[in-house]
Amino acid sequence: MATETDPDIRPAIDTGLVRRLVDAQFPQWSGLPLTRLEPGGSDHVIHRLGTELSVRLPRRADVAGQAAKEYAWLPGLAPLLPLAVPEPVAVGEPGCGYPWPWAVTRWLDGEVATVEALGDSHEAADALAGFLTALREATPEGEHEDPRTDAFADRDAATRAAIDAWAGDFDGRAMTDLWDAALAAPAWPGPPVLVHGDFHTGNLLTVDGRLSAVIDFGGLALGDPADDLMVAFTLLSAGPRAAFRAALGVDDATWLRGRGWALATGLNAHAAYARTHPHVAAQTSRQIRAALAG
Repeated sequence: MATETDPDIRPAIDTGLVRRLVDAQFPQWSGLPLTRLEPGGSDHVIHRLGTELSVRLPRRADVAGQAAKEYAWLPGLAPLLPLAVPEPVAVGEPGCGYPWPWAVTRWLDGEVATVEALGDSHEAADALAGFLTALREATPEGEHEDPRTDAFADRDAATRAAIDAWAGDFDGRAMTDLWDAALAAPAWPGPPVLVHGDFHTGNLLTVDGRLSAVIDFGGLALGDPADDLMVAFTLLSAGPRAAFRAALGVDDATWLRGRGWALATGLNAHAAYARTHPHVAAQTSRQIRAALAG
């Protein structure tokens, strides 16, 4: 029998379900209109509730803890960060046949960042570097349990299989050389720092052509700062990418681990979506080629 932690659960989520959950658990918002956002995210189904709120329901068990994590962390982090982040308002409980906690947050205006708009922007590069610097400086002091571990060795077999599968589309030898080098790179020598964990173009918002907000903190954890370098390869062209690295003061080993992380995640997403989602195929192709270029 399936349980709420079963990775194969994919609950049907429609506006009627969201309406029932909101009305039952937060009757103060029962009179507000509810509009589903399309296209939705890969991790959550999102509705706008009235003009000032949004409702996010996880699609899968592996992201079901995001509502509680953001509620615990983001109010304290928000004043320390130079870009806006989601403002949690409430965490809903499982109900009406839906198995996981869900989130109500303040609505954030903005449009998803695009390579076309920001890829050549040194201003965006500086803003991204400033955000990551502030996030690292916000890392709480002392010992912490369960730091994030993104060991390359754990991804080795899957990444090499993806390299073999897509060697005809990209440079198989170059991918293998980069992956071998990332595996051999020295580990982060310092204590783990706060990382966003999924810092890419789709989780950045813009207003009037400028970066305004960072969203989707489900991967927030203590870990290797190389994880968050992925944005350099998903968004920025060569010049701004170099400026981003310089502004962060990234050493060679950390940059190499970041390139390896971008290659592995890009190949993983490409394998999952390239044949059915041309837009994702274009994004991940760019990410893979940028990681190879350095």
